[in-house]
Amino acid sequence: MMKTRKILTLGAAVAAALTLGSCSEKKFNVEGTLSEAADSMLYLENVGLEGITAIDSVKLGEDGTFSLSGEQTPAPEFYRLRIHDQIINLCVDSTETITIKAAYPTMAGKYEVTGSDNCEKIRELTLKQMELQERCFKVNRELPGVNGRDSLRNMIEAYKQDVTRNYIYAAPNKPYAYFALFQTVAGMLIFDPQTNHQDIKAFAAVATSWDQNYPDAMRTKNLHNIAINGMRNDRIAQNNTLTEAVTQQLDAAGIIDITLIDNKGQQRSLSDLKGKVVLLDFHVFGMEESPKRILAMRELYNKFSGQGFEIYQVALDGDEHFWKQQTAALPWVSVRDPRGLSSPLLVSYNVGTVPDYFLIDRNSNIVLRMAQASDIESEIQKRL
Repeated sequence: MMKTRKILTLGAAVAAALTLGSCSEKKFNVEGTLSEAADSMLYLENVGLEGITAIDSVKLGEDGTFSLSGEQTPAPEFYRLRIHDQIINLCVDSTETITIKAAYPTMAGKYEVTGSDNCEKIRELTLKQMELQERCFKVNRELPGVNGRDSLRNMIEAYKQDVTRNYIYAAPNKPYAYFALFQTVAGMLIFDPQTNHQDIKAFAAVATSWDQNYPDAMRTKNLHNIAINGMRNDRIAQNNTLTEAVTQQLDAAGIIDITLIDNKGQQRSLSDLKGKVVLLDFHVFGMEESPKRILAMRELYNKFSGQGFEIYQVALDGDEHFWKQQTAALPWVSVRDPRGLSSPLLVSYNVGTVPDYFLIDRNSNIVLRMAQASDIESEIQKRL
């Protein structure tokens, strides 16, 4: 009996070991050192299609060492390490161990990563994107008008050519190619999957590769839908150019009408507001100064909305979900043009720098633009 018990015990031990091994094989690990962050909480978060979810966390000690883990997924998935507003983007496509070395508060732009080629490529793309955004903000500050807009377009186009050639088309099946498609500048997608023919082709290349490798993944289905919708839009408007916007008919009152979908899914037209004093605002919620600007506009709205004043705000953000979050509590008309800085509306209204606004009187005549307004409150008051 003793001998039998020993055999059974050994068998149970082996089974337990196999069970533990099986569990460990379903995990990925992110470990390393984040110095200068003692007593800070470090979060490992999943950046999913439906939002961001924390999956592990640790309070850092004096030495900054950490070890976090998450469940393996059947297809590549995206994550981020976060301390306050400092973020390191990651991708996991197996049960790998990813090692990070960085210091707070510069971790977002200065870190080392080993153990994952995808994460190294994402680091390269992140640094490129940060440099592009810094240059775009500098041009926006120092070179207003048409020249500034042309300079921004040239910089973004050069960036896209670099990324498509060296990251997307070089390896469309890799997770970092997917990551590249959804990079943003000032909250706007760099690649336009709705109206830009070349950008649609890039989305389609990655979608095709993911269809082959991960046919059941939610991200694959999402990519597929984006690519299909983009190709459909491209066929409908294949010969349209920005210059065609200039030929739009002015309505009888002297404004170029705008009809876009608002943050509640309803179609809203600028012309529907005739009879009110309207502030037509072109805005990007992803820009650094956005919260301060929105606060000032809320004060105007609270003061004058009861007297016949309205705001028709055109957002140029590429990320629709982000825009909806930012505008959910705003009381005025908030619409979004998915074409972003390539929108023909900017040409039609001769907008060289965003943000910009126009004041429209009760007869739908444009009476003032932002550069001319020294006291917008008194200008509104005069027209009410």
